[in-house]
Amino acid sequence: MQKLIIANWKMNLGLAESRALAAEYKKQFAGWVNTQIVACPSEFALTTVAKELKGSKVSLGAQNCFWESKGAFTGETSATALQEIGCQYILLGHSERREYLGESCRQVNLKLKNVLSATRIMPVVCVGENAKVRKAGKHLAFVDGQLKRALTGIKWREARLVIAYEPIWAIGTGLVPSTQDAAEMHLAIRSRLIKLMGADLGRQVPILYGGSVSPANSTGFLKIVEVGGLLVGGASLEAAKFNKIANFKQK
Repeated sequence: MQKLIIANWKMNLGLAESRALAAEYKKQFAGWVNTQIVACPSEFALTTVAKELKGSKVSLGAQNCFWESKGAFTGETSATALQEIGCQYILLGHSERREYLGESCRQVNLKLKNVLSATRIMPVVCVGENAKVRKAGKHLAFVDGQLKRALTGIKWREARLVIAYEPIWAIGTGLVPSTQDAAEMHLAIRSRLIKLMGADLGRQVPILYGGSVSPANSTGFLKIVEVGGLLVGGASLEAAKFNKIANFKQK
């Protein structure tokens, strides 16, 4: 299975900066065949970035969506509208939204159900534990609970899902789990997916790693059997650096 590398630009760039970075991505990944690349700019820049990436090897992703397709929901954006713009991926339940905006697993579940039923967009559900949970040794049970709540009530007919494991204590800190710890978590996530979706579909879902990903550690994570790709934050804001992270040739 080809590795999936997603760039999350978060709220770091303005419109002109987003357009310029998209243009650099288009150059850096011209003729690209090694991995599947996705760029997730801020919502206001999506149409501009979509135009810039047109005809390139880079897919467009959104950082969030609402759980209804239409209605009186001021300030929100529907997955159907994002599909119309050209988004092929949507991040759901990113840890920063959970921490700063109080987004719950119930809301993530509602969003996931809407994306699956109303669009053909690939949802990327984010899970991960904070430092307190990790220190207490409850990280496996915590993430397992997030998965069960986010994926509850869904009848799976296809493996249209990506899971991104992002240990919150590693995001933007420079701290990273060991490859052994990352492998343990990814294996536990795979086990839960198989239980929820069945063996055939559960084995098809890519499980990404995210959290202080850099050119120095990306290959180590990508060599872990259950790691299907990466969710990259700060390092994705430099096209050349992101290219080094994504340029992984699996033996």
